[in-house]
Amino acid sequence: MVGSRRTIPLPRRPLDSGDHARRWYENELGWATLPAPAADPGSGLRLRVGDRFDVLDVPAEAGRAGLRHLAPSSPVAVRGDRMRLLVAAGSAEELPGLLDWLEWGALTLDLTATGEGGVMDAPLPPESGPAGLRGHRGALQGAAVWLRPPEPGCEVEASLPTLSAVGGVGGAPDLVRLVDTVATQCHRLRLRRACARPSTLP
Repeated sequence: MVGSRRTIPLPRRPLDSGDHARRWYENELGWATLPAPAADPGSGLRLRVGDRFDVLDVPAEAGRAGLRHLAPSSPVAVRGDRMRLLVAAGSAEELPGLLDWLEWGALTLDLTATGEGGVMDAPLPPESGPAGLRGHRGALQGAAVWLRPPEPGCEVEASLPTLSAVGGVGGAPDLVRLVDTVATQCHRLRLRRACARPSTLP
């Protein structure tokens, strides 16, 4: 009609993958999330560490050796050549003393722990089909992905390695065995790299 204006609705904005991830972590898992810092808005969603779990950050090769000490439902993430093993809350505080007790304390190991007050990059929620393949491609580009994703509706704490499992009869994996295994592999990687460096001797 001449002289009339038809209202055309604006196109809908596609659902932000960050919104989807935040809802999945908060609603399905009950995990606290934090937005990307203002200084680095492209870094994506982060998970608050220390409330429900702590994180051991190790080279992926060392982490693979430690997988046998984890429960099948114990979450594990990968980002690039690093593996993040979720462990019981409070484990980061125990790590230095545990490494000393295992006689690894005097050596420099490529092994760190993040505990209360820390954050972890939030991998994209696991998806099936082609979307899941996109997640694995993201790992090659440096994005964090779940190798063993957390299971919605399950209490993650029961599957995480803990010091209280030492000598106990509970179902939780033993943090001591996990730390000793990944520390051993970190040391082997360090020696291998040292041997691979060209000699400076004449």
